[in-house]
Formats: sequence, structure tokens, C-alpha cells
Amino acid sequence: MVNLLTACASLLVCATLVQCAPAGSITVSAPSETATVSPAGDSPNTILWAPSSQPGAYQPIRGDLGANIIGPQNEPLQRENADLLAPPTTDHGTVSNFKWPFSLSHNRLQTGGWARQQNTDDMPAATGLASVNMRLEAGAVRELHWHTAAEWAYVLKGKIQVTSIDTEGRNYLATVQQGDLWYFPAGIPHSLQATADDPEGAEFLLVFPDGNFNEDGTFLLTDWFSHVPKEVLARNFQTPISAFDHIPSEQLYIFPAAPPSDDAKDVESPQGTVPDPFTFSLSQMDGTRLSGGSTKIADTRNFKVSRNISVADVTIEPGAMRFRVEWHPTQDEWGEGEARMTVFAADSNARTFNYQAGDISYVPAAFGHYLENIGNTTVRFLEIQNSDRFEDVSLSQWLALTPPQLVKAHLGVDDAFIEQLQKFKVKSTIVGPAINGS
Repeated sequence: MVNLLTACASLLVCATLVQCAPAGSITVSAPSETATVSPAGDSPNTILWAPSSQPGAYQPIRGDLGANIIGPQNEPLQRENADLLAPPTTDHGTVSNFKWPFSLSHNRLQTGGWARQQNTDDMPAATGLASVNMRLEAGAVRELHWHTAAEWAYVLKGKIQVTSIDTEGRNYLATVQQGDLWYFPAGIPHSLQATADDPEGAEFLLVFPDGNFNEDGTFLLTDWFSHVPKEVLARNFQTPISAFDHIPSEQLYIFPAAPPSDDAKDVESPQGTVPDPFTFSLSQMDGTRLSGGSTKIADTRNFKVSRNISVADVTIEPGAMRFRVEWHPTQDEWGEGEARMTVFAADSNARTFNYQAGDISYVPAAFGHYLENIGNTTVRFLEIQNSDRFEDVSLSQWLALTPPQLVKAHLGVDDAFIEQLQKFKVKSTIVGPAINGS
């Protein structure tokens, strides 16, 4: 009891001294960041090898962490996925798989071409978008068809003639080349045919704004006809039944045909042509040059009909990077070069993936991430969003337009860093190589 009374008296004296002290004699300063957590470490977290590296020992070892594999190994996959096998120490927790190589997709082979797809069966986290890689020999046709989802496409090589008709009976015919786009809204019937401008025909990428989309669930003209009684067809078209003696007994899907002529014209429709073109010449568009690459964006601001999908055609020079947050599900289709991407999934969860030509990456809406060119050549990829307008938030611009004292309080940075931020007040979506290689 005596000790308790003594302690209370001491507290009272201390309180009185503080209360009576002259104004301004007490200085209060913000605690350093080490008062709550220690500063982040400086351990190097660069990629340990690239897919193009010479054959060697690709092992799960980073500094003092890890150990070599003494059991069975798949060295080609280890070589292509350095940051999964030997992840940077900044990776943590559990993150879904956000990588799928088209090389692992089952390929549907047809006379005249092939098709392979990626959907949630392959990458369960990719709920917002699915894609199909399709090849047509010269003259080959992807038969008249329609989907329950919109179809967006990018021509990888060659030329394609597309035809369509809308719900008002207005038709459309156009030829697109490498780097161009087309878009057909859900339910709008269309066809695709490779021209003979390239003797090998054409190859293209299709994207659908539904991760569960299945290419085999497409509605096909020949499939429909083969499941309608011929007498019903005859009544509908006001012809003899014999007119349908040679219709296919099952779907054609892809089939060979004579290449379309260079001067092909659409059938004249009494209703006219569609008001908004179903194609867009992205290949003819000037890109925006940035310090470490370039971008070309196509969305409803310049491609009006593409209401569900927007795209940025991006290049990143060696050593440069792209660092941002996007508010729509985003799928990247990798065309050339070597890159790494770290995805931040909140609550201390982060994971790094490696990509090369033919790979697909996916980032859910609002996940922070960066893309870094880790090779010696230019990286080129399509950044595709499930939205009518391409939108993102730049990390650098966000901090540059936030009160400096608030940035300092969060990150413990100095005035030199705040000064460096000033150049990011205008969004720079691609940043060049680090200063002094740091």
C-alpha cells in the first residue's frame, strides 16, 4: 500500500511539473519508422537467370537461402521460371497462378488451320478474360459463327478478311493486316478468311470478356444446318429440299477455300453498312514515345464499337519497366522479349512470374504490379482490359501528387526523393533504366 501511494504521488508531481512548464518548452517530433517496424532490407532481388541464359544449374538457391534439387527435375521449365524457383525475398504469402503458356494448351487441328485456347480451366484466377490463338492457311475460313460473348482480335501475321451483319440488317466487309484489330459484339454473326497476301495465310489472337468462355461452344452455321430437318430449311428459304443435298453432315469449324480477291466488295444491303466499323487499323496509329518504350491505346475513344475490351500495345526497352495499378481485370499477351512481373495481392501477399513470347499473364482488378524487361531486346506485349476505356493509376504519379510530408511519413524518404518525384506529376507509364544501374 505504501509503495502504491508513493507511486501515485510521484505521478502527481510529474503531472504538475508538466502542467506548469513554460509554453513551448516541450518539443514533440514524429517517431521514426523504426518505432513500429524496421526498414526494409537491401538484399539484391534481381532475377538470377533469364530464359535465354546458357544451359547451367538452375537451382532454388538465393544467397544463403534454399538448397539444390536432388530429386527429379524439369530443367527446361526451371530455366524459364527463375523467379518461381528462386523467388526474390520480397515475395511472400499465397498468390494465385497468373501465368499460362499457349504451348501447354490443347490444340484443335483442322484441315486448313488450328486453334488453341486459354480460359479458367487453365488459369482459374483469370475470371474476366479468355483467349484463343488461331491459325488459318491462305484461303482457309473460320466459318460463319457467333458467340454469347463479344469477340476482340489482334492480327499477329498476314491478312484476314472479315464479314458480318448486325441486327438491323446492315452488313460489313473489311480486310485487316498485322497489328490491326476487329471486334464483334456478342451475338453478332461473322466470318474470318485468310487472304493469300502472305503465302502462309494468317495467325491472330482472339480475346473474350468472359474467363469461362469455351471456343468449342461457338454457334456455327454448318452445325446449325446439320441439326435442322431439310424440309424446315426448304420452307424457310422457299426452295426445293434438293437444294440442301450437299450441306455438311456436321460442323466444319475451319475449312479450306479459294482465297478472297483483293478487290472483294460486300453484298449491297438495302439497309446500308454498319455505322461503326468492326475493324480498327491500330498498325497505322502513331505510338506515344516514352523514356523507356512506347504505347498505343485503342478503346471506345477511337474504336467506338469495342465496348467491352480495350488495349494498350506496349513496348519496353531493356532495363525499363511499367509500374501501376489497374482498375479492371487485365490480361497481357506476350509477343516478344523476356519480362518479369510481380503482383501485389494485399495483406503481405506478393509473387513474381517470368514471361516470354507466347505466354499469357493475368492481373485481377486493383492488384498492384510492375513489368520489367529483363532481356537484351525490346519486350512487346498487348495489355488487354475488360473495359470500354483503358485506365490505370501510376504509382509514381500518385506519390508525386500527394502532400510531401505524407509521403515522408509513410516511407521515411528524404527531400531528394521528394524532389525526384516532381517529374512524375504527369503520368509516365513506362520508366527508363535505373540511374547508374542501381
